[in-house]
Amino acid sequence: MYKTGISAFPYFVGIGSLAQIATPGDRVCVLNILGKESRQVTPVSHAFSRGNIVFGTSPGRRGDVLPTAIGDIPVFDSVREGLDAGHSFNTGVVYLPPAGVRDGVAELVRVNPELRKVIIITEKVSVHDSREIRAIGQSNGIDLFGANCLGVADSWNQIRIGGALGGDHPEESLRRGSVAVYSNSGNFTTTIAQYLGMAGWGTTTLISSGKDVYIHFAVREFAHALTNDTRSKAAVLYVEPGGYYEQTVDFTKPVVACVVGRWKARLTRAVGHAGAMAGHGDDAEAKEGWFKEALGVDQIFTPDTPVVSPKGAVVVNIAHIPLALTAVMRQNGIDPDFDPIGDLSLKCWFANNQGLGLPPHLDHQPVEALAPYNDQIAILKRQIGRTMPRQSMKDCSGATRMDAQTQITSVHGYSVLDLAKLPLEANFALPLVHEIADENDRILLDVAVAGEINLVGDPILVAADAARDAGNAPNAVMAASASIVGPKRMERALAATHRLIELFAHSGLTDPRDEAFDHSGVAIDEATKALFMADPDDPSERPSAMIQAVRRRGGRSVFLTLLESWGGRPSRDGVLAAIATSIAWRPLLRKRISRLTAGTLPWYLRLYGVLIGATIPGERHKRGSLWGVSREERFSAWTVTDFAFLAMTGKKPTEAEARPLQVLIGLLISNGPGAISAQGAKGAVSADGPQTPERVQINKAMVGFLTHTGYSHGGNGYEGMDFLLETFKNTGLTDPANPDHGIDLKGLARGFAETYKQDKTRAKELGLDGPRALPGVHHPVFRNKPVNHDPRERFIAAFMAERGDYNIFHQYYLALVQALYECGASPYVFCVNIDAVIASLLLALLWKDFKSGRLNERDLERAAFTIFLYGRMIGAAAEIDDHINRGRNMDTRTPVSKCSFVS
Repeated sequence: MYKTGISAFPYFVGIGSLAQIATPGDRVCVLNILGKESRQVTPVSHAFSRGNIVFGTSPGRRGDVLPTAIGDIPVFDSVREGLDAGHSFNTGVVYLPPAGVRDGVAELVRVNPELRKVIIITEKVSVHDSREIRAIGQSNGIDLFGANCLGVADSWNQIRIGGALGGDHPEESLRRGSVAVYSNSGNFTTTIAQYLGMAGWGTTTLISSGKDVYIHFAVREFAHALTNDTRSKAAVLYVEPGGYYEQTVDFTKPVVACVVGRWKARLTRAVGHAGAMAGHGDDAEAKEGWFKEALGVDQIFTPDTPVVSPKGAVVVNIAHIPLALTAVMRQNGIDPDFDPIGDLSLKCWFANNQGLGLPPHLDHQPVEALAPYNDQIAILKRQIGRTMPRQSMKDCSGATRMDAQTQITSVHGYSVLDLAKLPLEANFALPLVHEIADENDRILLDVAVAGEINLVGDPILVAADAARDAGNAPNAVMAASASIVGPKRMERALAATHRLIELFAHSGLTDPRDEAFDHSGVAIDEATKALFMADPDDPSERPSAMIQAVRRRGGRSVFLTLLESWGGRPSRDGVLAAIATSIAWRPLLRKRISRLTAGTLPWYLRLYGVLIGATIPGERHKRGSLWGVSREERFSAWTVTDFAFLAMTGKKPTEAEARPLQVLIGLLISNGPGAISAQGAKGAVSADGPQTPERVQINKAMVGFLTHTGYSHGGNGYEGMDFLLETFKNTGLTDPANPDHGIDLKGLARGFAETYKQDKTRAKELGLDGPRALPGVHHPVFRNKPVNHDPRERFIAAFMAERGDYNIFHQYYLALVQALYECGASPYVFCVNIDAVIASLLLALLWKDFKSGRLNERDLERAAFTIFLYGRMIGAAAEIDDHINRGRNMDTRTPVSKCSFVS
């Protein structure tokens, strides 16, 4: 038999006014009071409400207490025991697990005839149990709240029952005022109260209704209680999809309804609250319509379209609630409850624009954080550089990523297609500073590489020549040279770099190009100076020449200026450290890179120079000159691109030759962490143990990359060139870049395609393997369409067309795939893949030297392999640095369960 409540409802509702929901006279019993959530929340509620919780239950814990700031709360095994001990209550709060909620509510009702309200905090109570709980409440005249809620609160009485409304400091959020709040979301109940306070609106009663499928105290009951609450002049509702609780509800006071969750309309299962799942006609868009009709508005309120009526407004952004409420209340002649206590503008405790030139409305300046966070942030601000959590980096990378659909790799967020359009020195800096180097840093990098590339008199050159004379491929020659650039050789340069970082970390220096920076406050002792100065028996003039070269190129560095101010002759390590610190400084301060990365930058710069230098035959290294180019000329004007071309051809490239070389190396930088070369680099770091980064031998990791390249991975770039050489050997071609070459490319392609088709047919008839796959044609990803394209090839083709560049070999490939289709040799038009582009660009680059006899076919093969290594050297540096910063010791191992034995 249902009990009789308020006559306005066909079912029991005992609460007639919001003022009755959380009162000073309420006394509370908490079920599962010692549970994890209750232990955190209940003591705050008890203290805030001045001691409204009389006891709690936790089976088997009789005699225990829950400590609070105003005294202990006793704990009993059951509700009956608490009542027998002389405690009385009219309100129950349930923190039990879902399966125990029904029995917990039944116990409260069965043993306590004074019970009037039950607040169910637990989420995911089954629909079956919720029905039974509803029936128990109706039969016994009990008002239920929840489930899956954070309870109720009253700002006038400073009472909180069940849950964490107002957080750990409810007195800050629950300010007395004239606005009632009803919310499907517990956390947003508090947020709404905070936002209202910033606009000068306080609250009366706050109800976290919960959003399980059953909502026991629903909007209709809330609207009735709102009407009868003389304190409340308006209400704010936060509504999620699912259920018809809000449909055809009449409000007698102004309401701002915030309806969220349009994005959930197409979901087939609940995300978040179990009840926030629309059925038929109860999604967010439908609910917006209900409220617009009820409140007499035809649009959603936004700051740009402030549509309101005296009845209210509908918003879809919680941040718009205060503005909408103020506009609605203005139409009703009602002012805010108090002066605003803030605003909703973004107040950053941290700010880092990463060096981007952001517009003022996006370039936020940080504000002082609240205590105690301000002290913690002050400590963090003294931390130089980024810190990354360590994890297993097997087959993972934080530096490179390949898009499986486009096959395009990015390095620190930059596509290799975009990198192909940049100068090489910008690409060589990218792995280590995680951004594109500016003109000044490119100057510094060019000079740093120029200072390391001439290996005359150095055992490195002896090792490189010995490896070369033994018939090794370019990767083995480079590996022999890298092996000698070990930790002991780098000791002084690394120490000098670390010292500069320590000295200037908190000096106020933000721009290392600012040579007017006053460093008089930086304490520099004689031991520090000695790190940077040449030994008395070192006759080398190279370091001073490097500084002069930076000046002649227009480069600036406060650290080089510092070295010059000391007088005397700087050491090569000291200059390298100053250059490296200058390049790393701004990314370091912006926390783009770690202090570890900045501190090891000299090692990478030296390796870059050494590895390029090692590919130049030993007899070309002379004192004061390299392949006949004087040191002054190299230092003052040459770029990394020039040095790369010199290593392959023995001459400086023209602008027309430099551009395709730059494109080639940019395209080859990385194929992601799964490439064999990347795995070699990562495995070498893993074996040394990145958790003790000072023990990782960066040169050995570079050797790991080099030994994981070879004639199939790297050297196979020559296959496309070989194919083109065979095709064009009798054509009389002189200039591949001249579109007026006079060669019938379509006829050439048609002739090859017909022969290729005949070879395929004959092989099939004889049961033999068909002719070899055509290098540069077809791709396993870009296939099965009538006409197929490799997006990387299309990008480069568009770039070349934009610049007016022509390449006959590339044009031949395009004609060939069409001819193969037209003669029936292929089922559709194959794509011209990126390997064809690389072969076409490289052969065109070297064609004249090849035809003149300066280069032979063996030289072309070596050049193809070397260019691959130059590109992958950049990608390897990115993987090495990333793995040192993020990886764990021996994390590239394959578990034994993944290994298999074959016989």
